[in-house]
Formats: sequence, structure tokens, C-alpha cells
Amino acid sequence: MAPPPPFRAEHIGSLKRPRQLIDARNLADKGELSQSELTALEDAEILRIVQLQQKYGFTAITDGEFRRYGFYDGFFDRLEGMVNVQNADPEIFMDYVPDVKAFKIKDFKGGQTYICTSKIRRTQPLYVPSFQALAKMVPPEEVKNLKLTTAAPEWYHLRHSAKYAYSKDVYQNDTEYFADIAKAYQEEIDALYEVGCRNIQIDDPLLAFFCSDLMLQGLREAGTDPDELFDSYIQLINDCIAKRNPDMSIGVHLCRGNFRGGIHFSEGSYDAIAVKLFNELNVDFYYLEFDTPRAGGFEPLQALPKHKQVVLGLISTKVPKLEDKQEVIARIHEAAKHMDDPKLTRIAISPQCGFASHIDGNPVSEEDMENKLKLVSEIATEVFGTTVW
Repeated sequence: MAPPPPFRAEHIGSLKRPRQLIDARNLADKGELSQSELTALEDAEILRIVQLQQKYGFTAITDGEFRRYGFYDGFFDRLEGMVNVQNADPEIFMDYVPDVKAFKIKDFKGGQTYICTSKIRRTQPLYVPSFQALAKMVPPEEVKNLKLTTAAPEWYHLRHSAKYAYSKDVYQNDTEYFADIAKAYQEEIDALYEVGCRNIQIDDPLLAFFCSDLMLQGLREAGTDPDELFDSYIQLINDCIAKRNPDMSIGVHLCRGNFRGGIHFSEGSYDAIAVKLFNELNVDFYYLEFDTPRAGGFEPLQALPKHKQVVLGLISTKVPKLEDKQEVIARIHEAAKHMDDPKLTRIAISPQCGFASHIDGNPVSEEDMENKLKLVSEIATEVFGTTVW
């Protein structure tokens, strides 16, 4: 029986979608393919990708996010009170957010988003149906190891700020708005637990944006204290997971952007946030990007408490080139020195992010992806003696 997550060999959740699945979704959007036909194709491709993960010894299996357009889908877009806005006014997107800034430099003219126009309520299952479908594809005893990836609860708040994220006729302040978001997360986590989910990964690139000096400067210029905002996001996540059952494992993934073509949006080491991130955020483990110098060195891992684990994102999903195994192994041991963990008791390995955070995916082939997953598994086995614990 596998121990609780994380496992020695991990990946971040999204996997390269096959061309036929992307084409099918585009046809469904045009009304040229029925939902049942699209679901049947999704089921077939997810089963294939489940078998691929099993082949290389991955225990925290995901559905590759094959039913989503982007990693953040599946929560806010199904909450009562959140309204889809097409071609939104660029003004409601905050320039200090690194990815927004990058888009505006490229002559961004507004895009699709969600804002709150009435009281937020969870009135239907959100991630539950996709988890149940995935659970049918593995033996019953493996269901508890399946990994469900979720959107960060502050996703639309940072993008739009308190000025635009919610109607002041509905919520007077962030405290009221965050309280209902947290309640919705609590209800969904409870529902997921009831259908067997025990392993949740919160995808939160926004926390890593607080490592960016440019964003911190932009927040101050906008009249927002970055430290207070970061603290409020830590508290929001803690509130979202406050009522989880003791055997529900929850980790958080931080990166600096992973858009089409593997584009990233910010840089900066974890030094600026490490103490609060590791000691005040009540998650069990962290998936951290470390594949390039943009994320800094391993020194911030000194602040990681002894009861928490880290999954080192040392393999890049942004480029086809396969990493040198011995160089990666050397970096694992380097990280362990900063953690005072010579026996490698609190370390796992993964790619730095998903292979397709958005539907189009990164500029790697399915073969490249498979080679990199294989490499993660091989390194875990060579260094730790196993892909689990």
C-alpha cells in the first residue's frame, strides 16, 4: 500500500493533449460535435494517459486536465455569482500582475474573464464529476492516490483587484468576498472526500508572483501593501482547507507562468516569501519550480519546517531537450544540504510545471513529454530507490 502523497516521482498535473482532442473540443465549441461525442473521446484519451503514468510508476495519477481549457477551469466558472465576461475592458486587468503586463505589452485589447456580480454559492458539484470519471479507470485501492488539481482561490482577485473582482452591492470588502469563496472550497473538498479523493494540489502561480520586484513595486504604486495582500491570500487558502479531514493531503504548486509556448511571466527567488509560505500556509507539501535561474537557488528551503516535504521541479516542460540525469541528481543533493536533509527524507522530484497548463500546450511533443516523465521516474528510482517512499 502506497503511503500518503507526495510521492518520490511526481508531475504537476496537466499533460500534452493530443491533436485530435484539441480539434474535437474546437468542433464542440462550434456545435459541430455533440457533448457526448466529446466526452467519449476525452474518456478514451484519459484512459490512455492513465496507462502511460502507470507504465512509468507514477502513483499520483491525474486525468492530464484533458477536460479543461486551462489549469484554472472547473471552479469559478461553475460557481453561482461568478459571471463570464467576454472581451472585458482591459482596464479591469491590473497592470502589475506579471502575465497581464506581458499581454498588454503585446497590445492586449481585453479578454475573457469572470467577475462576481451576486453572492457566491456552490450550487453544483465542481471538480467531483471529473474525479469520479478518473476513479473508474484505476483499481479501487488506488483511488486515494489520484491527484486532483484545483485553481487558486485568489485567482480573479489579484487579476482584477478589489475594485473590479466583485460588485460592491454584493460584498463590501475582501473579507466578505473571501469568506464565501472559502465556504465554496470547503464544501467542494468535503464532496471530493466523500467520493474518495485524498490528494489535492492547489495550483497557485500568483503566490510566486510576490517574488517579483516589478509586481511588488506595481502594487505599492497602486496603493496596495504587498505584505498585507500576501498575508490575506495565505489566510484565504488556510480558510479554504481549514475543515479538511485529517487524511486529506494538500500541496500547493508555485511557478512563474507557463503559457502557450512555455512562456513565463515573472522572475525572482523564493527568498521574499519563503518564511511565510513554508510556516504560515497550512499545506502539507510544496511543488516548487527550480528548472531555471529565474526561480533562484535552493537557499530558501532552509525555512521549510521539518514536518513538511518539497517536490523539486527540476525537469523543464518548456523545452524538448532532455535534462542530464547526473546534473539533476547533483541538484537534488544540493537542495538537501540547504534543508539539512542528507538522507533525502523530505524530497521528491517532478517537472517544474505542467506540459499543457493551457489547452495548446508547450512546444514539446508527446514523445518529449513521455521521455521527461520516464526521466523523472528513473531519477526517483536511482536516488531514492523507489517512486513512492
